[in-house]
Amino acid sequence: MLGVWVNSIAVVLGGLVGTWLRGGIPDKYRNSINMSLALCVLVIGISGAITTQNMMLVILSLVIGTACGEAIGIENHLDHLGNWAQNRFAKGDNSFSQGFINATLLFCIGSMAVVGSLEAGLQNKPDTLLAKSALDGVSAIIFASSMGPGVILSVIPLTLYQGGIALLATFLGNFLPETAILEMSAAGSVMIIGLGVNMLGVMKDRIRVGNMLPALFIPALYILIQGLI
Repeated sequence: MLGVWVNSIAVVLGGLVGTWLRGGIPDKYRNSINMSLALCVLVIGISGAITTQNMMLVILSLVIGTACGEAIGIENHLDHLGNWAQNRFAKGDNSFSQGFINATLLFCIGSMAVVGSLEAGLQNKPDTLLAKSALDGVSAIIFASSMGPGVILSVIPLTLYQGGIALLATFLGNFLPETAILEMSAAGSVMIIGLGVNMLGVMKDRIRVGNMLPALFIPALYILIQGLI
C-alpha cells in the first residue's frame, strides 16, 4: 500500500503548489499549459489503447459499461459532489468543480492506476505507483494552477479507488489473468483519450467520461467467466 499513499501525498502537494501559483500565472500561460497537458493526455491514452489484443472486447466493454454508467448517473453524482465541495469550500469559483472532476478522472482511470494498484496488492510492488506519483504530482500542479483547489479534493476518490483495487487484489491473489489486466488498461486508456478531448474543448458537448467507468471491470468479468466456461 506504500505506492497508494505516496501517490495520494503527491497529488495533495502538487495541488497545494498549483493553487499557490494560481494567481501568479497569466491566463495565456495557463491556457497554453493546459492545452499542452491535454495533448500529453491524448498521447498517453492512445499509447495505452493500442496495446489491446482484443479490440472487440474493449468496444463491447465501453458500450456496456457506458450504458451502466448512464443508468447509475455516475457523472451526475461526480458533478453534484464537485458542486457541493465548490459551494462549501470555494463559493464563487466556477472552476473548482471542473478541476475536481477532471483531476479525479485523469488520476483514477489511467492504465497505471489499475496496473499499479494490482501490482501493489498482488506482489506488494510499488514501482508503478511510485512512477505514477511523479506524473500525477506534476499534473496536479498544472491542473491546480488553472482550475484551483478542487484538484486537491480528488485525492479522496483516488485513495479509495486505488486502495480498493489493491485490497481486492490482495484477496484475489493470482486469480486475475494478465489478459484481463491488459484489456482493463486498454479500456481505461480509451477513456483517457476522451478526457484529453474534453480538455481541448474541441467539441460542443463534453464527453461524459465518468459514465464510462464501469467499462473498466467488464474485461475482467468476461475473461473470468470465459475461463469458467
